[in-house]
Amino acid sequence: MNEMENDLLYHDGDDDEILLTVGKTGIRLDKYIAEVTELTRTFIQRLVDEDRVYIDGRVAKASKKVQGGQLVKIVLPAPSSPDTEPQDIPLDIVYEDSDLLVVNKPRGMVVHPAPGHANGTLVNALLWHFGHLSMSSGQERPGIVHRIDKDTSGLLVVAKTDLAHLGLSEQLKDHSMTRIYHAVVHGVFSHHRGRVDAPIGRHPNKRQQMAVREDGGGRAAITHFHVLETFSDYTYLELRLETGRTHQIRVHMAYIDHPVVGDLVYATKDPFDLKGQALHAGTLGFVHPRSGESLVFHVPLPAPMVNLLDKLRAP
Repeated sequence: MNEMENDLLYHDGDDDEILLTVGKTGIRLDKYIAEVTELTRTFIQRLVDEDRVYIDGRVAKASKKVQGGQLVKIVLPAPSSPDTEPQDIPLDIVYEDSDLLVVNKPRGMVVHPAPGHANGTLVNALLWHFGHLSMSSGQERPGIVHRIDKDTSGLLVVAKTDLAHLGLSEQLKDHSMTRIYHAVVHGVFSHHRGRVDAPIGRHPNKRQQMAVREDGGGRAAITHFHVLETFSDYTYLELRLETGRTHQIRVHMAYIDHPVVGDLVYATKDPFDLKGQALHAGTLGFVHPRSGESLVFHVPLPAPMVNLLDKLRAP
C-alpha cells in the first residue's frame, strides 16, 4: 500500500484505483486530478470519457467542480506493453493522406492491444503498414481516435498526426462526426423511427459489461434508429450515434427489448450461429482537420450480414 499525501493507491485484483479525498473546493475535476496526481490532462480526459472517474460513487464529468471532503475514485485501465509489435496483417484502407486514414475493420479484430489480446489487433497491423501514428491516445493505442467492438465490422478513422487526432477528437466531443450503422435486431417495431435517450455506464455487478444507468452512474447516450426492413421476428435497422459510449448500440437495443442478433453479451441466443453480432459501421463522415473538407465514406455490408438478410428475405 503506497500512501502519497491525501492520495491512496491500491490494487483490487483487476484494475488499479486511485482514491482522493478532496481538500479544495470549487476547482474543476480534471484540473484537480492533474494537480494532485502525475496523470496528464490528455490521459485524464480519456479516463473521464471512459466513465472511469467518480465523485462519491457517481460517474463525473471533467468540468464538475469538486467540493472539500468528497471522495474521487479513478479506475485505471489495465497496463499494456508500450512496445506493441508491428504485424503484417492485411488492411482494407478506404482512404489515406498524410494526416489520417480510414480503415474498414473486419469482424473479429480487436482495435488495440488489451489484456488477452496482445497481438493480432488493428494497431499491430497499422504499425506494420504505416509506422508513425499519432501518440495522443498513448503508446498502447497509437492513432486510435474512436473504436468499434471486436465483433462489429466497419469504418474507423485513424490519426497519423497529433493535429489530426485533436481535430477528430473535437468532432467526436461536439457530436459533429457522422457515424451510421446497420443492424439486424430481434423483434418487430411498432414505429418506423425512434430515439433512445438513456444514460450508459459500467454495469454495477458485471465489470466487463455496460448498462443503462438511471441511478446517476452513467453518462448521456443517444441513439437514433430508422427501420429499413421488417421480417416476421426480426428488423433491419439503420442507426445513427449522437454520442459514442462503449457498446452503445448494443446496450440501447437490448434496453428497448430489441437486442442485436448474434450479440451473446446483451442477448440470450444466437439463432443463426453468426459468431458475432449483426452490426456494421457502414458510414463515417467528418471534416478534415487540416483542409476543412467534408469527407463521407461508405462500405457495404460484410458477407455474414448479407447472408443473414438473404435468409430472412427468403420465402
